[in-house]
Amino acid sequence: MRGRGIAFHLQLAFTLLLASFLIVPVLASMLAGVTANYLSGVAGGLTLRWLGEVWSGYAGQVVSSLGLGLACLACTLVLGVPAAYVLARRQGHVARMIEELLVMPVAVPGLATALALIVTYGTWGDFRTSWSFILVGHVLFTLPFMVRSVLAVMAAIDLKTLEEGAASLGATFGQRFLGVVLPNARPGIVAGALMVLTLSVGEFNMTWLLHTPLTKTLPVGLADAYASLRLEVASAYTLLFFVMIVPLLVAMQLLSKPLGSGRRQDR
Repeated sequence: MRGRGIAFHLQLAFTLLLASFLIVPVLASMLAGVTANYLSGVAGGLTLRWLGEVWSGYAGQVVSSLGLGLACLACTLVLGVPAAYVLARRQGHVARMIEELLVMPVAVPGLATALALIVTYGTWGDFRTSWSFILVGHVLFTLPFMVRSVLAVMAAIDLKTLEEGAASLGATFGQRFLGVVLPNARPGIVAGALMVLTLSVGEFNMTWLLHTPLTKTLPVGLADAYASLRLEVASAYTLLFFVMIVPLLVAMQLLSKPLGSGRRQDR
């Protein structure tokens, strides 16, 4: 600490200030969800009443949001990982053009993408009023994050040499892909999965236009709670969102660690 100059301490202070600027409002909102009265704050007493109201009235939306996020994650894994593999193996202008086209749903506002889906498929009866309609929008929005994350890792390793070595030992394409490519790309897959899951569960702009009264998600319910000026209920919504999503993120982070890494560190 003595050898560190004033620049280091200024940077540390700025980082802590920025972190508090981002974190304190979230903590304050979560705390409001367990206070008896928002205006009185903690001095008015703590209660689990608002959490109970949210769960009793909106449990279906909570479960649906989580299911939608997991379904979106499954779709992006099935579509995004093979797409990243092909783009990593095929170098050229066409591959780069496809890679840039995949990013377009991120560059276009979510409302515009949702409107395009409604114009194109809005007359498809049951499809328009089903959860599948929202799922398609979420997959379009989150797929580029999965592809980019996996592609970045695959581009950093010598896939060609690894696959040629496995092929020389008699491994089929399936064995090479499952036993060589995927294990080496696991950090990118986990990073992409974290982004896809959090973005899908918390996505509002596109979902707000695509949803129906029977297909509300957690963010849409949160907006309705704020619009009705029920701040305690809306804050309880926020708290419930974190309780739901944080354990999933922690579990996925643990899965990203190589097996036996903890043992090697102990040694």
